[in-house]
Amino acid sequence: MKAPTLLAAARLRFILLLLILLVNQVQAQKSVFTRQDTLRGSITPERAWWDLTHYHLDIRVDPAAKTIRGVNTISYKVVEPQKTMQIDLQPPLKIEKVEQNGKTLSFQRDGNAYFITLNEPQNAGTSHKVAVFYSGVPQVSKNPPWSGGITWQQDKQGNPFVATSCQGDGASLWWPCKDHMYDEPDSMQISVTVPEKLTDVSNGRLRKVVPNNDGTRTFHWAVTNPINNYGVNINIGDYVNFSEKYKGEKGVLDCNYYVLRQDLEKAKKQFKEVPRMLQAFEHWFGPYPFYEDSYKLVQVPYLGMEHQSSVTYGNKFQNGYLGKDLSGSGWGLKFDFIIVHESGHEWFANNITYKDVADMWIHESFTAYSENLFLDYHFGKKASSEYVIGTRKNIKNDIPIIGYYNVNNSGSGDMYYKGANMLHTLRQVVNNDEKWRAMLRGLNKEFYHQTVTSAQIENYLSKQTGRDLSTFFQQYLRDVRIPQLEYQLRNNKLAYRWANCVPGFNLPVKVTVNDQEKWLEPTTAWQEIPQVPATATFRVTPDFYVTTALTNNQ
Repeated sequence: MKAPTLLAAARLRFILLLLILLVNQVQAQKSVFTRQDTLRGSITPERAWWDLTHYHLDIRVDPAAKTIRGVNTISYKVVEPQKTMQIDLQPPLKIEKVEQNGKTLSFQRDGNAYFITLNEPQNAGTSHKVAVFYSGVPQVSKNPPWSGGITWQQDKQGNPFVATSCQGDGASLWWPCKDHMYDEPDSMQISVTVPEKLTDVSNGRLRKVVPNNDGTRTFHWAVTNPINNYGVNINIGDYVNFSEKYKGEKGVLDCNYYVLRQDLEKAKKQFKEVPRMLQAFEHWFGPYPFYEDSYKLVQVPYLGMEHQSSVTYGNKFQNGYLGKDLSGSGWGLKFDFIIVHESGHEWFANNITYKDVADMWIHESFTAYSENLFLDYHFGKKASSEYVIGTRKNIKNDIPIIGYYNVNNSGSGDMYYKGANMLHTLRQVVNNDEKWRAMLRGLNKEFYHQTVTSAQIENYLSKQTGRDLSTFFQQYLRDVRIPQLEYQLRNNKLAYRWANCVPGFNLPVKVTVNDQEKWLEPTTAWQEIPQVPATATFRVTPDFYVTTALTNNQ
């Protein structure tokens, strides 16, 4: 055998090095996910056999000791006979005991998951309850709402100011539950006991406030609609309340606002944004999804979050995102970002909810897109376009928008503004704003109070547009490249094709050739338009999230 040349040997070493790096990368990627990720992120056998129907979370919160203790009574219906139930609770909180029909049940803990052994027959079609007692010092959020846990602060008068936020990290940070998004209770009761000078605000409607003999009061809230786990919240403070009634598409919507006493006048002025938000979103998305549970905006000691019917607010009573315009267009200072964005989640997150966190784009892309639809409604289409195009500077194109399934893994933060620009691009493809509006409203009707997959949303939009959008979503949700429209001007012809894209990508685009607008249907193969001089100007309408390049490639 002939000895390899130095160049061939160098090439061989380079190829071997690439193979080693690839293997290491795959192994490292696999090692990222643990058994705990699977227990949290998948529909385990210990979850699949029972259908969650109701929670009654009854807890006592001690702001001085920063503790929680109480019981969550879980109602469920048996889908198929099994004897082991998975309930999740993250340390340092601990489950103390579990009861069914007054009898204590045994359980084993595996990290954040508790496996409860049921003694009574669990026959298909029957309904049961288990009571899960727990207590402890819950995790403190280091950077709410981006890191989960409880925020323990004080207002300017020294009163406790407490709130929960747990998206991504999980509701089991502060209460025991079936901590997977695929299964929501049909309704929920939330009873929270706090020091008597404080008020708790949670989801749904306040049914009653009961004074106790130990210097505390218990606030009883009732949610009559399905609710996702991370949408459940407690907010505790020296709150004052004011309210209004909004005449919406389904009748009168009760709007209640809870703020610290010191901020009442500022809130009365700033929260006038709420009716404007409701006008815009009911126009674009259909009726507010939770009329029965009312709408609430609650001041908290962090920026804010989309807790269902209990939207939390900490934007310092100013427009923009803490006074800044994330688009750089100027339009971002025309509205209160937190009121608009977090309330938009009532339609996309709380009404339509992802089954797996890998599909979080369903929440965040549509809701980021709702910001420019708000502007469209109140300031016109030009403002809407300039705003969403301006947000492109926040896109990183680092990793795909869709994450890994069944391991509680979300994708890139680009799900916000790349996702919004993807939807803005799709609006251009539809090229009919009434049809586009009907599609958005149809989504909220078709998937009303449901948990869904990305495939369901993608297929719905394909069906409604009358186009196969599979490569469109493959490109923007599962690839990091921005599609590039390559073109040539020579021999009195304009040639064009898609490059830097997935195979089969075929997005139609509106272009301007010598100041004349026309639609093209590019594919990944070259196409030509005759009688176009080499001096012609060519550009794609900026509303499409693509790039262009003059090239000599054949």
